Amino acid sequence: MTNPVDALLDTLTALRSAWVEASGSGADERGMSAAALLDINQRIAGARRLLDGVHARVAAEMSARSRPEFGSDGLARQAGFRSPAKLIAAATGGHTGDAVRLIQVGEATRERTLFSGEAAPARHPHIARALHDGMVSVAAASAISAMLDRVAVRVDADTRADAETALVRQAPLLSLDELHAVLRRAEAHLDPDGLEPVVGELHGQRSLKIQQDATGMTVLTARLDAETAAPIVAAIDAIVTTQLRTSRGHNTASGLTVDDPAGDAADDAPATNGGPVAPETRSLPQMRADALAAICRHASGCDQNTLPKPSTAVVVRMDLSQLREGAGVATIDGIEQPIDAGTARRMAAAADLIPCVLGTASEVLDFGRARRHFSAAQRLALVERDGGCAFCHLPPAFAEAHHIRWWQRDGGTTDLANGILLCTSCHHRVHADNWEIRIEAPPGAPPSAGTVWFIPPSHVDPHRAPRLGGRRRFDPLAYHLVA
Repeated sequence: MTNPVDALLDTLTALRSAWVEASGSGADERGMSAAALLDINQRIAGARRLLDGVHARVAAEMSARSRPEFGSDGLARQAGFRSPAKLIAAATGGHTGDAVRLIQVGEATRERTLFSGEAAPARHPHIARALHDGMVSVAAASAISAMLDRVAVRVDADTRADAETALVRQAPLLSLDELHAVLRRAEAHLDPDGLEPVVGELHGQRSLKIQQDATGMTVLTARLDAETAAPIVAAIDAIVTTQLRTSRGHNTASGLTVDDPAGDAADDAPATNGGPVAPETRSLPQMRADALAAICRHASGCDQNTLPKPSTAVVVRMDLSQLREGAGVATIDGIEQPIDAGTARRMAAAADLIPCVLGTASEVLDFGRARRHFSAAQRLALVERDGGCAFCHLPPAFAEAHHIRWWQRDGGTTDLANGILLCTSCHHRVHADNWEIRIEAPPGAPPSAGTVWFIPPSHVDPHRAPRLGGRRRFDPLAYHLVA
């Protein structure tokens, strides 16, 4: 590898030039254009990744020189600190935990010396290269290396290396929260035998505490595993989603879809169930609290079934052969934590659960111009592909089926290849800012098996680099789709 400081200096020099050009005077960011601010932000982020990568190398070396066997001669002790982490935290003014993470990443990505005295490559060489090049943050590198270390005992080296390559290529496309969701699924697929005890442990940790605080408010604190949470989330989101759609005038007679946004032809506006539309003044947490109260009132003796049914129920996805064999990994819509086959089989015995079996001979998934609104079968197929809002990844209950090419303005068809799930906010954002949407499916594959790409407008990204969307964004094997 080249000197990491050289790459950092080159990046800072380019940042300075861009700053001077964007600000005119070279001093004030308030005079920059929106495009220039976005560019400067990206350059600063790249410089921070490079700087943190260099700091991780230094932190690992400081830790090596502070090993307990050195006693008072260790580097940290000589500097007046009990540990290298405290020494680094004092210098940065940050948390000791952040310093520990720097050390751990540095140790995982630096070349090693074996007991024989021979040099050996880094424990995670692909992460080391990405860190050196400023492609991933220290936080992302720490999360990936920690997951790979957890499965090291049960997964062979070649498989781990392939996974490391995949995750390093995918990490720059994801926020840290999104990366953690990918890592949970990757770990489950790499080590399916280790998933069952994890799921069992999480199930044993489920809890619901009911307390009253000093103001007289009742406080519910719940920690729920995937199996317990799935029906609760589906029931509450069903009520909230129905109320939000009604307040926005988005409910159709079938309750299945919202059509194209305001600004299209007047006769393409979404249909309502009649009557004036009242604006929703409650916050989302308030709506969820009211939904929970409504469910409990109904369970306490309500003799009328007036609660909305979940639009997607509880959808569990798993290969049928694996489900029968009792092996493998399954996922639940709206829940990030994967579940094992045994849990999936137990859930399959419950009512109101939909296994993922789509596109059978008895279901028509494409309607062309014969109908305007997407059917329930089409919506399930879109959920399979998009996983919820294809752009911001809200759960399916908050996403609605839209035409990519608008029904009225563009003559778009009500087919899967022209459909996409988006929440209301992302729907308006995509259309208002003129994002392009592409659905790419392998030859002969159904549209529901396609990959969603969002191409930003030039004012968002001058290079218009495609951004992966839909369910594939969280697929640990999706790295091969990235150019």
